[in-house]
Amino acid sequence: MSWLALITAGILEIFGVIAMKKFVLSGKKKFILLIAVLFMISFSFLGIAMEEISMGTAYAIWTGIGAGGGVAVGILFFKESGNFKKIFFITLILASSIGLKIIS
Repeated sequence: MSWLALITAGILEIFGVIAMKKFVLSGKKKFILLIAVLFMISFSFLGIAMEEISMGTAYAIWTGIGAGGGVAVGILFFKESGNFKKIFFITLILASSIGLKIIS
């Protein structure tokens, strides 16, 4: 159950970053509330995950999901650069997160 909480926390982090980008692009203040709510829920799920998963592993995987997802969303929906170097280094982050899960 803790791994499901951790994955949920990571996905919510991605949605929080999407809301942040929407705020930057539009300037609409409603996105500030959405950002706060999404990150509060994400942190709550991260805390639940840390009840059974070590702090370092949980945090690394949470940030890996957020970083990888944020880059993917940026490339797919916000026309951000998807060059080889960016993809390569995000792949390294994700591979490291998977490695931490394997050894945990």
